[in-house]
Amino acid sequence: MKIGPKYKIARRLGPIFEKTQTQKFAIAQERSTPKGKRPKQHTEYGKQLLEKQKVRLTYGLSERQFGNYVEEAMTTKGSTPVDTLHRLLETRLDNVVYRLGLAPTRRAARQMVSHGHITVNGTKTTVPSRRVALTDRIAVRGGSKSAGYFVSFEEKFMERQLPSWLSWNPKDMEGGLSDMPNAENAPVAGDLIAVLSFYSR
Repeated sequence: MKIGPKYKIARRLGPIFEKTQTQKFAIAQERSTPKGKRPKQHTEYGKQLLEKQKVRLTYGLSERQFGNYVEEAMTTKGSTPVDTLHRLLETRLDNVVYRLGLAPTRRAARQMVSHGHITVNGTKTTVPSRRVALTDRIAVRGGSKSAGYFVSFEEKFMERQLPSWLSWNPKDMEGGLSDMPNAENAPVAGDLIAVLSFYSR
């Protein structure tokens, strides 16, 4: 999916891309805002639109993909729409690969899956949007373990903190979900209530 100029988008929505989550960007953002100038006031609709764009672009989804997730969240019974939407977004295979630290960004994780480097339950998959269940086992394909980013991954893995809802065996390069993601164990990308309100208009 073509996103557009990331720095320009980030100046409007915040540092939603990894390349803009730096001190250099924060300083540039501060310098570009004239001192004493009041920030632009958005209408309620404008605020909801910004939150929708922020969450959608954080996960790298098209308008249609994101709209489908919202529709499913609002029609699924058994949990609140906010919890359901958050779970649907976090359990995408590309997001899980990113959360596991197998890729430095969600975009890289999507590419990693698309190129066939990841297996689910022993079978190679090339579908980044595949939904990961608690019983699924995610692993790096055997032929990919000695190539590119996966070289010395065990050492790289020890340097980061794994989210509590995920498990990973760095030696076997296999893992999965140990729990379902929620607002407490997985950071929320934005105001999902505002997002749902935007689509409820």
